[in-house]
Amino acid sequence: MTSYRAFRIYRDNAQHTAGIEELELSPPEKGELLIRVQYSSINYKDALAGTGKAQILRHFPLTGGIDACGEVTESHDRRFKPGDPVIVTGYELSTTADGGYAEYLKVPADWAIPLPDGLTPAQAMALGTAGFTAALALYRMEINGQRPDMGPLLVTGATGGVGCFAVNIFDGEGYEVTAVTGKRDQQGYLEHLGAREVMGREEARTYHHTLERGRWGGAVDNVGGEMLASITRKVKPWGNIAAIGLAGGHEFNTTVMPFILRGVSLLGINSAGCPYAIRHEIWQRLATDLKPRHLDDIVSQTVTLEQLPEVFEQMLAGQMLGRTVVAI
Repeated sequence: MTSYRAFRIYRDNAQHTAGIEELELSPPEKGELLIRVQYSSINYKDALAGTGKAQILRHFPLTGGIDACGEVTESHDRRFKPGDPVIVTGYELSTTADGGYAEYLKVPADWAIPLPDGLTPAQAMALGTAGFTAALALYRMEINGQRPDMGPLLVTGATGGVGCFAVNIFDGEGYEVTAVTGKRDQQGYLEHLGAREVMGREEARTYHHTLERGRWGGAVDNVGGEMLASITRKVKPWGNIAAIGLAGGHEFNTTVMPFILRGVSLLGINSAGCPYAIRHEIWQRLATDLKPRHLDDIVSQTVTLEQLPEVFEQMLAGQMLGRTVVAI
């Protein structure tokens, strides 16, 4: 048997612990792949799981990491052969199944997307769930009728992973992007990514009436809570709001007025449960027409497994900018 290193998360009698362990490697079963992981990434959900600040994992212990990219070493599925580069994001990784913070990962073949031409493994994980989620928001909004000529597109939490990609991707598709952030010192960075305007979070969050003047053609919200409630009041008729995150809270208090008087649509973006056909299409587009022009600038650092606990705390404290890639 071969051993491998993994970042394992435990919870015993409400006590959270996590760290690197040596595990024994077992062969894949029918319909599974064994992947030698090369890169992963750090998402907000990973930081919550890795610190025990939220109940992300449904049983313990598990290996953390909702993203992975690497090379197939063993395949029990005719669609893949040893040596094939693949991406695995979302599904049940680091929820009920071991995740990508390990030297090896065993998953159902149905979870694996062939690495598209035009992306390296490191670039795929620079995108990871964050880039995929931003692209999924664009996909769902445009299917529901969103167009650049409907007005400015608001992106909240704009210096986070999803936010950075949303600014860059929507700008690349012709939208006039307004970025919302609590880090006003990053205005130049957000303008470089494509924001036409940068707004403080308090200004974006404030409202006084059930319906405010229609200001935004649509929005990508990474915050939730009061921010999302405010946005619903300010979107123009027939605009779409992509609801992605809950860093500002999971409660959502608003009225039906924006939806029945303006035809505003609230679209939930669930990247983990995205159907395979749509997932495959979006990854192909992330390697071609939706590939962020400033991908290298959005990656702020590359870290090792040993550095994960420190980086988790920084992310939850709001001290992170852009994306962090994990080199396995």
